[in-house]
Amino acid sequence: MDTRSETTVRDGRRTGVGFAVTHRLVLSIAIPMTIGFVTTPLLGLTDTAVVGRTGSAEALAGLAIGAVLFDLLFGSLNFLRASTTALVAQAFGRGDQCEQQAVFWRSFLLAIAFGLVIVLASPLLLSAGLALLGPEGRVAEATVTYFSIRILAGPFSLINFTLLGFVLGRGRGTTGLFLQALLNGTNIALSVYLGLMLGWGIAGVAWGTVIGEGVAVVVGLAIVVLGFDREKAPRIAAIFARSRLIALIAINRDLLIRTFVLLGAFTLLTRIGNGFGPVALAANAVLMNFFMVASFYLDGMANAAEQIAGRAIGAGDRQAFDRAVKLTALWSFGLALVTAVLFLVFGHAAIAVLTTAKEVRTLAGEYLPWAALTAVTGALAFQMDGIFIGATWSREMRNMMLAAFGGYLVALAALVPPLGNHGLWLALNLFLALRGLLLVSLLRGKRDQTFAASQ
Repeated sequence: MDTRSETTVRDGRRTGVGFAVTHRLVLSIAIPMTIGFVTTPLLGLTDTAVVGRTGSAEALAGLAIGAVLFDLLFGSLNFLRASTTALVAQAFGRGDQCEQQAVFWRSFLLAIAFGLVIVLASPLLLSAGLALLGPEGRVAEATVTYFSIRILAGPFSLINFTLLGFVLGRGRGTTGLFLQALLNGTNIALSVYLGLMLGWGIAGVAWGTVIGEGVAVVVGLAIVVLGFDREKAPRIAAIFARSRLIALIAINRDLLIRTFVLLGAFTLLTRIGNGFGPVALAANAVLMNFFMVASFYLDGMANAAEQIAGRAIGAGDRQAFDRAVKLTALWSFGLALVTAVLFLVFGHAAIAVLTTAKEVRTLAGEYLPWAALTAVTGALAFQMDGIFIGATWSREMRNMMLAAFGGYLVALAALVPPLGNHGLWLALNLFLALRGLLLVSLLRGKRDQTFAASQ
């Protein structure tokens, strides 16, 4: 039985002998972040409804294309959040308040730099996006309007990644939920007000995003910076320490490569699915919503794994690390199994809600078991991602993602020709499972090496 201080669990203060990892600690991070992630699709639905009520199909199409461009752009830059969480968690585990602040300021400055580059490069990014997705006429005009306004939020968006990463690194899941709810809630309210009530349409939706991101930055900075201990403030030289900056850049580089490979895997899914015709493509799109639902809580559990694993490594507490692996795996697989059963039982009813097209409903129902299985095959991948990010084992994570992608390509080549869309879904499940299994194969060795070096 763990007899270490329960004060660590209640208020996050370190003890001299590590900290207790409990179900309550895991859920205190995972649950708020899961709820926070759920607010994001609500924002997308609101924006669609606002622009949809203008009566312009071209504006609605332009919004959809613009949203895809920003998903690709900022999804690939989410490494700022993950790396900040990991490094802050490790400093938190060591009880090093100075380094926690230094990590924040390094990530903050990096976010501003990336944000300004994005704004300055926005004409090139827009041209590339239009060439990639191919909108024409008034659809292209709507896309340009939305993109040109929303891109101004680039620096704010990346600063919000850093703010969220910092509070999660300290295990403050409720604060993370507040910031996510504030960001998306403000965005939703302003999209309705500016887009509908003032009649700005798609431009109002874009300005709602810019202002919402800005409000979240102001409030987030107030929460984080005002909470700093001025006596523990890092010197400028410590913030710009060469070794620390190189480590941060290396982690971000590895996570960026991993993210691009993951985006490539799902892009391939869509491209190959398109070859089976519009009905199959639509059915696959409907079924991917099931995977998205599962990803909400799997991501939330991965956030808990990041913070607790990183904190355990910072504290040099091998027992806490092992328990973090065990508890996050238990919750991930338990919830995944329950979700898979619910998908199988209620999936047909959910499909009927998502589409009225009879042929799409029928085909989606045929492939439903594959979509339900993604919750289970993805559980280990999400959890191991969290453990490896928190431990800052980014190089190994990158390499295993590349290896899993190689296996995915082989599976697609071997399974799709004889099995069609069934082979496509089977290959996706194999890819998810392979990601987790490859990381697990390295876990014990990396753990032993890391904790031996900390002694």
